[in-house]
Amino acid sequence: MSDTPDERRRAVALAYQDPSAAPVVVAKGYGDLAERIVSTAKSDGVFVHDAPELVALLMQVDLDAQIPPMLYQVIAELLAWVYDLEREEASLDSESEASPRR
Repeated sequence: MSDTPDERRRAVALAYQDPSAAPVVVAKGYGDLAERIVSTAKSDGVFVHDAPELVALLMQVDLDAQIPPMLYQVIAELLAWVYDLEREEASLDSESEASPRR
């Protein structure tokens, strides 16, 4: 029995470089390609969020295309959450560097 695309792992990578434009789908795939997308993101220190419903919607967006307006709010909330996590991590790192070593 072979896996259908709906049964296999899926992954989508977004890039958000221009604050005046919507994020762009820069990679997407199923199965082994999805695993490579996730692995590459993790090894590059990129946050990986597991949201199957959102991925299903993003899989419908063409490569190098901006996300559709109906996804702006959810992606904005996700990006804000990721930025908050990164700030907290940076704050914890700077606090640990400032602490005297024993």
